[in-house]
Amino acid sequence: MRQDGVGIDLETSLGYLLKETASALRSALEDVLRPLGMNVTHYACLELLAQRPGLSSSELARGAFVTRQTMHVLLQALERAGQVTRPAEAPTGRSLPVELTPDGRRLLEQASAAVRGVEVRMLSGLTTAEQAAASAALRAMVRSLRDGA
Repeated sequence: MRQDGVGIDLETSLGYLLKETASALRSALEDVLRPLGMNVTHYACLELLAQRPGLSSSELARGAFVTRQTMHVLLQALERAGQVTRPAEAPTGRSLPVELTPDGRRLLEQASAAVRGVEVRMLSGLTTAEQAAASAALRAMVRSLRDGA
């Protein structure tokens, strides 16, 4: 508890707790992805492409919460590793749609299993009703922040 009455009380701040949770989750994810030669951004990129084939690098950057420059560097590395492909020329417009290769899909299967394990561990102390309530509360917080911007 703060003595001066100014600022945020980190013991009761929900925002601080959310940041601490996000940090712990990222650390746990990095731990299970590292043996696969991946990090969270790499995994997020492959997962986004599996669920939304043909996204542009800008769309991938937004979905993975990184800059376009960071995604550009990652996509070059993933292309060299044979995990994604992009056409030499844009079929329409200026964006180059990115797609997973069979090697990318195989790696994603392993990574997804590892990530599911982390999520199961994270939620293990919550009932199904508590998980649903937490999900609803977090979605409401996101809406409030985006609507109030």
